[in-house]
Amino acid sequence: MNQFRQDVIDGLSQPNKTLPSKYFYDKKGDELFIQIMSMPEYYLTKAEMDIFANQTAALTALLQIDKSQPLEIIELGAGDGTKTAKLLAYLLEQQYDFKYYPVDISSNALEILTKHYQNILPDLKMECMCGDYIAQVNELSHSNNPKVVLFLGSNIGNLTDEQATSFLNELSKQLNAGDRIVLGVDLIKSRDIVLPAYNDAQGITKAFNMNLLDRINQELGADFDSNAFDHCPEYEAQEGIARSYLKSLQDQAVKIGELTVKFAAGEKIQTECSRKYNDTVLQSILDDTTIVLENKILDNRQLFADYILKKQ
Repeated sequence: MNQFRQDVIDGLSQPNKTLPSKYFYDKKGDELFIQIMSMPEYYLTKAEMDIFANQTAALTALLQIDKSQPLEIIELGAGDGTKTAKLLAYLLEQQYDFKYYPVDISSNALEILTKHYQNILPDLKMECMCGDYIAQVNELSHSNNPKVVLFLGSNIGNLTDEQATSFLNELSKQLNAGDRIVLGVDLIKSRDIVLPAYNDAQGITKAFNMNLLDRINQELGADFDSNAFDHCPEYEAQEGIARSYLKSLQDQAVKIGELTVKFAAGEKIQTECSRKYNDTVLQSILDDTTIVLENKILDNRQLFADYILKKQ
C-alpha cells in the first residue's frame, strides 16, 4: 500500500502526469483485461496464441532444451496462462523434465492460474511466485538447472527502450550462460490496426483504464470523479509507440489524502506506453546487454513475434 501511494503521488506530481500501468491489475482489472483479450480489435493475444498453438514443436526446437537435465520454466507476468498451457502440455507430452514457475504481481491472477492448471494439466510441477519480477527470479538464481524465461504478451513494451535495456540487464544477472528468454513483442504496423486494440468499440479498454482511478479512490482515499476524465489512446506508426491517456474534461482538483492535485481542462495522465518492435529496434535494446538474439517465430499474419534470446 505504501509503495502504491508513493508511486501515485510521484507520478501525479510531475509536470507531465503519469500513473504506473502495473497498478491496473487488481481483481477487477484482471477480469477486465481478460475481456480485452477477447475483443475483436485486440489482436495481440490472438497472434501470440497462434504461435503457441500451431508452432509449439518449432518453438521447443529453437529453445534447444537438453532432455537429460531438469529444466526450470519461469514466466514473468503469467496472467491467465492460456498461451503457455500449449507449450507446457507439449513438453509434458514429450516427457521433458521441468518445473514451471509463474511470476505475477497479482496474487488473484496466480490463484486463478493455479486452479486452471490443476484442472487441465494435473501432472504439471508448478510453484507460484508473487511479486516483483527480478526479485522473484533472483530467488531461483542459485539453481544451476537450465532456465527458460517467458516474457510474453509484449509486456516489455510498457518500458521505454532505456528501461527495457536496464530490465534485461538485471534479468541477465540472474541467469546462467546458455539460459534462454522467449520475448513476445508486438511488431510495428499501421495505425488502423494498432489504435483500435487500445480503444475497442465496447469500451472495455476504457473501463480498464478508468478502473485505475477507482482503485486509487478505494485504496488511497482519493476522490477522483471518473466521469470527469476520458480515455484517449494515441499511436503513430512512424514512432512505433502506442500511449494511453486519461484526459481531464474540465478544470478540477483531486484530493489523495492530504495531497491536492490540480488538473486543467484537457490535461492528460499517461497510464500506459506500449512499444512496438522490429529487428532493428530490439537489437538496439540488446546492444548494451549480455543477451543475444538467436531467432524468432511469427504468427501467420506477421503481426507479432516471439524472439528467442540467449544469455552469453
